[in-house]
Amino acid sequence: MRVETYRWRTGGKARRAALAAALAGGLLLVGCSGGAGTDRATAGDSGRRAPGAPAPAPGAQDGEQRPGADGTGAGRGDGQGDEVRETPPADYLSTFALDVDTASYGYARRTLAEGRLPAADTVRPEEFVNSFRQDYPKPDGNGFTVTVDGARTQADDWSLVRVGLATRPSDRHGARPPAALTFVVDISGSMGEPGRLDLVRESLGVLTDQLRDDDSVALVTFSDEAETRLPMTRVEGNRDRIHDVVDGLETTSSTNVEAGVTTGYDTAVEGHRKDATNRVVLLSDALANTGETEAEAILDRIEDERREYGITLFGVGVGSEYGDAFMEQLADKGDGHTTYVSTSEQARKVFVDQLPAHVELRARDAKAQVVFDPKTVEKFRLIGYENRQVADDDFRDDRVDGGEVGPGHQVTALYAVKTRAGALDRSGRLATATVRWLDPASRAPHERSGSVESGALGSGLWDEETKPGLRVAAVAAYFADSLRGGELPGAPTRGELAERAGDLARTTESKVVAELAESIRRANSLRD
Repeated sequence: MRVETYRWRTGGKARRAALAAALAGGLLLVGCSGGAGTDRATAGDSGRRAPGAPAPAPGAQDGEQRPGADGTGAGRGDGQGDEVRETPPADYLSTFALDVDTASYGYARRTLAEGRLPAADTVRPEEFVNSFRQDYPKPDGNGFTVTVDGARTQADDWSLVRVGLATRPSDRHGARPPAALTFVVDISGSMGEPGRLDLVRESLGVLTDQLRDDDSVALVTFSDEAETRLPMTRVEGNRDRIHDVVDGLETTSSTNVEAGVTTGYDTAVEGHRKDATNRVVLLSDALANTGETEAEAILDRIEDERREYGITLFGVGVGSEYGDAFMEQLADKGDGHTTYVSTSEQARKVFVDQLPAHVELRARDAKAQVVFDPKTVEKFRLIGYENRQVADDDFRDDRVDGGEVGPGHQVTALYAVKTRAGALDRSGRLATATVRWLDPASRAPHERSGSVESGALGSGLWDEETKPGLRVAAVAAYFADSLRGGELPGAPTRGELAERAGDLARTTESKVVAELAESIRRANSLRD
């Protein structure tokens, strides 16, 4: 028995394996109609197998019992474990690195506000979906909770299945490791446009007042060349000095991102603090035009520091013209993530509300694997995550990069799933999701699993009893897919999506959902 992975853009298993091999040198989150599971957490071994050996099914370590494909509940993560009946074929597996980026959605909103549709290749559905907070349960300690749920769409036998992962937020009044932040600021001529360098100066000035006395800051600028304006400096007693350096930033000439990244990492290594969270924060429109302009060559420079010193990269994009793909590649290789800001309000959210609280990590090299039950599922498609796909056999190979996840982060993955006739009207397992990650300090592997039964998908996606969070995620995913020219089964028109989003904004009294509705209306008015 085989299941067909629904392929519009993904290219299937062979492409996943090839893409994972290409990214093996270095590759990064938001509840919940019934049936969700949040169960067993286990510490695993290295997970390394002989080449070509199949990956154990999610929820089981090598040599342990594995989830059955017969809907009996085996592998549910409840510790009871049923007799192994069948290991799901590879075509029933979906594996990806976790992603908490949101830059694609932020840049699309900016583009639409200017009266233009975003280019299809800048639209990443997972970043649209993960721009909206969900009400997933939080774990008591480090690690993740796993929530799996879904609802029926308007297309026959098609459902939307959601996998939600969440980490514990930081206690802003409690202890966290000190931060050692190296800001790498683009001061090239293109940054002179309003909403670029002026927004960066404002953001860094506000952040300087938010950081703790035991944090440290360095600042590097780049145009045609790079310069360290401030070596790694303790915040205590030096806030005025930091403000003076930030206030003095002015634009000059061309954009040599290579020089900026190289000098930034050199500065971060020189000022590396063993007891701190070390991070490079790149602020740029990512429009490289001098020096090495190919991301891959620049990424090679990051590799050694990433592995030896654990320095992560946070990319903050600005500007109406923005090198989205370039910035994403840099952040992926730097074990970090990206966001995009175009207003003071967005900048304050990133630099005041998020960055100070998220300087630490909850998980390194985090990956997720979803097993679909062949008795209930005919075919499926992961919506988005094309740049994050991992070969199924590499799920427990901890040498393969995953995503870095901080406190209070959430990851949502949505699947379009076609079930077998009548499957949703009888009991049986639909899907089991497992997240695997390494402890940031000890690098010990851990896992947690959750599952959903087929009977739990009884509600329609747009029914009132379906949780608002799931409906918001669906609107965001359908919207993103429409911007790429996709045709997801059961997808509403953009006009219908705008109405759905407007209704949800009123129900939830959410400003960000209202902004989503407005963006969809703008896109609908720009259609050919």
